[in-house]
Amino acid sequence: MKQNEGALKLVAPSAGAGATLYCQSWSPQDAPKAVIILAHGYDEHSGRYSYFAEHCVKNGFVVYALDHWGHGKSDGQSGFIPDFSVYLDGLDALIEQVPANQKRLPMILVGHSLGGLIAATYLLNNQSRFAAAVLSGPAIKATQEPSIIMRWLSKFLSRVAPTLGVLALDANGISRDTEVVADYLADPLVSGSKISARLAAEMMVQMEKIQSEAAKITIPLMLLHGENDSLTAPEGSVFLHERISSDEKKLKIYPELFHEVFNEPEKDLVLSDMTDWIKRTIKLE
Repeated sequence: MKQNEGALKLVAPSAGAGATLYCQSWSPQDAPKAVIILAHGYDEHSGRYSYFAEHCVKNGFVVYALDHWGHGKSDGQSGFIPDFSVYLDGLDALIEQVPANQKRLPMILVGHSLGGLIAATYLLNNQSRFAAAVLSGPAIKATQEPSIIMRWLSKFLSRVAPTLGVLALDANGISRDTEVVADYLADPLVSGSKISARLAAEMMVQMEKIQSEAAKITIPLMLLHGENDSLTAPEGSVFLHERISSDEKKLKIYPELFHEVFNEPEKDLVLSDMTDWIKRTIKLE
């Protein structure tokens, strides 16, 4: 497996114009059969996906990933986002740097958690770029639906105190594997920052957008979710599966699994489910 690192520059009219984003790729020794574009979750980074990438490379895929604005080795303020479009601009920049010969291959968008919300939002206007997509534990619905008062308060705080931390992530909810949790907490590229008022409000807006416009998605889509996910609601994946217009769609709810299904003890099964579905769907087998 070959691994490469690089940097992406966000340009106008992005809210993060001028920012540099860290990116990396993993590729097989032989010519790849397809391309995976990976969007990671909140308060993590692309480096946490080396096992994911190793599995995909063994199956003939080349994997490209970036650290979102405000995450990992990229520029930006942890826990905060000036505008949700910065995440989408990052995906634009990542796809742009894929070599021309690989852009002719089938491209699959994979997003986890916040990255699942980013990926779903990106698909609304860019699905023609992809042969298929996979969303893992996507943040489509909150585990507790916010009240009207909470929605108003979120918008208010986003305007008057955008960088105020309002929501903490419970690391114990990411995996039943205690070693995964310990590594996450010890990771110097994991900030531990609370989700800011601005990011919380921006996420809420995009979640509502996806829920109302889900029928626009028509490409093959696979949804993976842990039944015992306490960070993003499995009901969001069920909702999306029921609302999209895709002829080819697959929903897998894994009993007992927590949020990071790619980092659970059953990760090999989950990863095989994903790559087997992709290969069947885009006819690589």
